[in-house]
Amino acid sequence: MSQQPINHSADLKRLRDEGYDVETRSSHLLIKHVPYVNSDKEIKFGMLVSELSLAGDVTIRPSTHVAYFAGDYPCNKDGSEIAKIRHQSQRQELDRDLVVNHSFSSKPPEGYKDYYHKMTTYVAIISSPAQSLDSNVTARTFPVIESKVEESVFNYIDTASSRTEISLVTRKLELGAIGIVGLGGTGSYVLDLVAKTPVREIRLFDGDKFSQHNAFRSPGAPSIDDLKKETKKVVYFKDIYSKMHRNIVANDGYIDAANVSQLEGLDFLFLCLDCGEAKKLIVEKMEALGIPFVDVGMGVHLIDNALLGILRITTSTVKKRDHVRNKQRISFSDGGGNNEYSRNIQIADLNALNAALAVIKWKKLYGFYKDFENEHFSAYTIDGNMLTNEDQCEAQNNAQT
Repeated sequence: MSQQPINHSADLKRLRDEGYDVETRSSHLLIKHVPYVNSDKEIKFGMLVSELSLAGDVTIRPSTHVAYFAGDYPCNKDGSEIAKIRHQSQRQELDRDLVVNHSFSSKPPEGYKDYYHKMTTYVAIISSPAQSLDSNVTARTFPVIESKVEESVFNYIDTASSRTEISLVTRKLELGAIGIVGLGGTGSYVLDLVAKTPVREIRLFDGDKFSQHNAFRSPGAPSIDDLKKETKKVVYFKDIYSKMHRNIVANDGYIDAANVSQLEGLDFLFLCLDCGEAKKLIVEKMEALGIPFVDVGMGVHLIDNALLGILRITTSTVKKRDHVRNKQRISFSDGGGNNEYSRNIQIADLNALNAALAVIKWKKLYGFYKDFENEHFSAYTIDGNMLTNEDQCEAQNNAQT
């Protein structure tokens, strides 16, 4: 149980101080040991649950008047159901080890001003019949408070998942370590998206400095002072995203034969690199280690004073790797200054789209998104706004790659 939001929020602290068995769990607020009457006119105890809206570690006004309940449907003392709060009755997994059976709807004219107001209102409605049968039953049990640190990769709670009731789906992305090789335009946007997921560790690999041209094809808006520092990309982006996500590791240097072993221990790799020789080395290492990866690339050209081009997303997993070489889905050519990727124009929106498509594919592989095609190669053509999928993997996706 995390006590931090409770200690920092007057409404939650008031609930705890008045003896309610309060817990915050994965951006939900719980009150346990709530007495109620079941259809057999027996006194039982259930759990009241609400979404938890926060600004940092402090609560804000509840975003919804709906509440959840774990237990039988609460009844009046004669065994008839309390109809005035009825919303839905179905088993629902809000998060791991957090299952509810019903949702209630009771909205005051002005809404709930805080969580003390919301939770005590529902407790009173649910518990009143039980207390009329036995005046000694109460939700205010004054439990012993055990404080322990809640392990999380985030510096603050992910309330976006709880608000949309996808916390259980989001947990599918709780992988050990994700690598991003190359923090240019596309790689930096990959980091922006991955940093918002619960992966335990994000490892960054790049030897370049963050320069002025990078500012126009990366997320965020660096100041002039930021650019004058000439900070290494891995350090610059780690400093930014460590404000949100813990365990971001900066590896300052290019991957070569001497240090490719740094990629060992990854669960997944995003390969956002233009150098053909290094890319070939990394691909061979991933294949040898059995690590799935996504390689991205783009080819944008100036023609008749307008831009045309294609974005590419190539996926390689233990279930399908033959297309990488047989169909040349990844180019290993390395022409130095004439390198195809280096000559091509890069635009922030295309970098962001390329990154988004790569991250969506990664999320498909681990079951966050449903995937019926199991494609391992996609190409987006700017002209015509066309996205094509090829190289399907016949085996059904079971979130294990």
